Amino acid sequence: MNRGRRELQIVRDADALAQEAAQRIERHLAQRSARLAVCLAGGSTPERLYRTLASEPFRSALPWGRIHWFWGDDRFVPPSDPRSNAGMAQRLLLNRAPVREEMIHTIPTDLESVADAARAYEGELQRFYGAARIKPERPLFDIVLMGMGRDGHTASLFPNHVQLDEQQRWVVDVPDPALEPFVPRVTLTFPVLAATREMLFLISGESKRGTVGRVLAGADLPAGRAHSNGSLVWLMDCAAAPEAPNGA
Repeated sequence: MNRGRRELQIVRDADALAQEAAQRIERHLAQRSARLAVCLAGGSTPERLYRTLASEPFRSALPWGRIHWFWGDDRFVPPSDPRSNAGMAQRLLLNRAPVREEMIHTIPTDLESVADAARAYEGELQRFYGAARIKPERPLFDIVLMGMGRDGHTASLFPNHVQLDEQQRWVVDVPDPALEPFVPRVTLTFPVLAATREMLFLISGESKRGTVGRVLAGADLPAGRAHSNGSLVWLMDCAAAPEAPNGA
């Protein structure tokens, strides 16, 4: 394991990306016999992955009874809203697999305010972890899935926003997101996202190519700031990959 070092993997297209990501997740989770925790991402790129995980052979292979499901961020909308990350993942993955309700830990977007939702989710994560402080040698998650927007944001951590520098809180509210949909959001912070055995970025499409190139060249973008206490893998298709990617 190259702890803290970004590993780049390029596959043919979006379908191959979903297959490779599903295989990585299956292999990774098979290595452990204890309780598991996966942190899901929103956006369009993970949709193929969620459909793949809910289909054979992965539906029969994954240890569903031991996996707890969390989210790296979500919009402050009901799960039934098309903009909801939790709603998307439940519709495409969790409702189609043998997942018990108590294993699903959604961000509580039914509270009075987005700040209340952030505080509540922080409390839930800390109860699951069993401590109020992250220990680098003791991961919170087994897998953290990440995406990247064309502006370089990841989760709901946007360029030039104060949330990028948060080191104490586990979860923060984002009242004024920089991109559509312009609804408040709740997001995990970088130190908590980093508390994983593997962080897996999923990046697809030509529209992301320029931003990928900027991150790999060292630009100070949120996706470039994302780090992992375990392994850090950027899985992308050929359309998203720069012509001559260089390691980081």
